[in-house]
Amino acid sequence: MWARSLGLTARPANKQVAGLGNHGLQGTRHNVGMAVLAQLAQKLNVTDQWRADRRCCADVAVANLEELDVVLLKPRRLMNVNGLSIANAAETYKVGIEDIYLVHDDVDKPLGKIAMKLGGSARGHNGVRSCISALHSDRMVRLRVGIGRPVGEAMVDHFVLGRFTTAEQEVLPRVLEQAVSLLLEHILRGSRGTKAALAPDRGQGSASDKGDQG
Repeated sequence: MWARSLGLTARPANKQVAGLGNHGLQGTRHNVGMAVLAQLAQKLNVTDQWRADRRCCADVAVANLEELDVVLLKPRRLMNVNGLSIANAAETYKVGIEDIYLVHDDVDKPLGKIAMKLGGSARGHNGVRSCISALHSDRMVRLRVGIGRPVGEAMVDHFVLGRFTTAEQEVLPRVLEQAVSLLLEHILRGSRGTKAALAPDRGQGSASDKGDQG
């Protein structure tokens, strides 16, 4: 077993992993971060431990990973105010800024490509912008999951709020598994005293670093 579940106490946690998205809109491209969190909870054997935590207005599950307490979090808010939940959870569970992982969609990477980075601007992503504002810092680790851009004249906001196509759904399980593996690799390397260097982009295709994702 990867982990054992823990109660929702306010004891200090070592890491916080948050999937950004719009509460109640599961299955949309914009909520792929929450899909990664669901996969992570399954990997850590805490799928049945999700609880609504009113202190941070989020669904929370806490797991132990090689003696690390890891808070998994899915905000029960809209994307553009996700940061309020992440900041409140960091205070409640006593997690440092650089120990927070934000998992979110990236329209400038094709589906199947993921990347991790530390700090930097929101790059047009309103969920990340909300987190930077609420935490008064940009020093969180970000796991960006490519969802691709719309073709033709389709609007980006309509695209990200839409559901994955049948063809995309066939690729999605592999993408979620890769994202979880990269998260666990990075967390464990840091916990073992190994320099947790951020990995290069994984998957196929190339992408720019620009764009607005609503």
